[in-house]
Amino acid sequence: MKPQTADLLKFLNESPCNFLAVKNLTDRLDRAGFTPIDMADKWNLKPGDRRYVVKNSSAVFAFIVGEDPAAGFKIISAHSDSPGFRIKPNAEIVNEGGVVTLNTEVYGGPILYTWFDRPLSISGRVILRGESPLRPVTRFVNFCRPLLTIPHLAIHYNRSVNDGNPLSKQRDMLPVLGRVASKEEGKGLLTRMVAAELGVAPEEILDFDLTLYDTTPACLFGLNEEFISSGRIDDLEMAHAAVTALTASAESGRADAMTRVMAIFDNEETGSGTKQGAASPILRGIFQRLCGDFETYSRAVANSFMVSADNGHALHPNYPSKQDPTNHPVPGDGPVVKINANCKYMTDARSAAVFRGICERADVACQVFVNHSDTPGGSTLGNILTSQIELDGVDMGAPQWAMHSCRETAAVADHLSIIDAFTAFYSL
Repeated sequence: MKPQTADLLKFLNESPCNFLAVKNLTDRLDRAGFTPIDMADKWNLKPGDRRYVVKNSSAVFAFIVGEDPAAGFKIISAHSDSPGFRIKPNAEIVNEGGVVTLNTEVYGGPILYTWFDRPLSISGRVILRGESPLRPVTRFVNFCRPLLTIPHLAIHYNRSVNDGNPLSKQRDMLPVLGRVASKEEGKGLLTRMVAAELGVAPEEILDFDLTLYDTTPACLFGLNEEFISSGRIDDLEMAHAAVTALTASAESGRADAMTRVMAIFDNEETGSGTKQGAASPILRGIFQRLCGDFETYSRAVANSFMVSADNGHALHPNYPSKQDPTNHPVPGDGPVVKINANCKYMTDARSAAVFRGICERADVACQVFVNHSDTPGGSTLGNILTSQIELDGVDMGAPQWAMHSCRETAAVADHLSIIDAFTAFYSL
């Protein structure tokens, strides 16, 4: 197994939620000589500085300041969030026999039935009392062990389950946590568990953002271990490729007129309409701070290019009819450029040509994804971000199977190729 592949598996295992994904990204940036900077700080940066901004603990924007502010930005963007389940407040439900289930809410668009009967755990962000109500303390929690499962109804009670099984998100998808002796013991159980895990008093916890995740580790499979199996491949695979390329670019020590940028947004799976999402002005504000004045900013944007990296759909061997007749990416044959006539992606002929040139520079094969014309496609970061910044750019990603499943599949070769392409982009 190549070091970059092993590192991806490690990153996936250690990033069960958006908050921990961003923490792991910033840890990698720290080791590469990047230092944090806050939007509330007064910025006084010079060429070559390596800095990063964290927003909401769930998005990170890292950059290496270029020699010429007007020369523009080389940007790779991805997102930190994945579909799944968030735990609601007052979550404990004590059922007959003292069996405790947790009240959850679906986040994004997961394939619901893939979450049944798996060993699940909890991770996320916990907010504690601080010195001021305006300055609470943020801690991260990860139980790192199986705690729950969402048990499926036995086939004996639903003989037609394999012929179609409509699911209620409120009734059918609640995870079992354990048993208690009384309803009174069940009240506040989750808060007490989190407090014990963090080593704080329960009354210090003001609120939390907690997520379920499958505890089965990421792994390789296939005749030659050519496939990756894991949760959250969409889109942590692209976040990993981006940080790997940016830190390699930083460690090369090469000067560049352009500013090299990695932008990892949150909430792409719910439309990006948050302060840490691609529809917010956060990246535009960072660029304006780096440029200093509107004239320089406008010139810089005109000279910039963005690679919007969010995975795409590979040709499924059991469902070839779902793909476009002439454009059907195969896992292992290289990254895919995503194209849509109705502008669901930011790709146009020019930006696709630019990315093809980058791939040629890296000696990487390139594929094309276009939706079957009878199947509407989703959108991603690129076209959403262009509502805030009039950037030129391309939407691309690794081809994968089972997008939004609890367990997704991608190809090792594609991930390595994309790291090479991203590294070549930053070195142009």
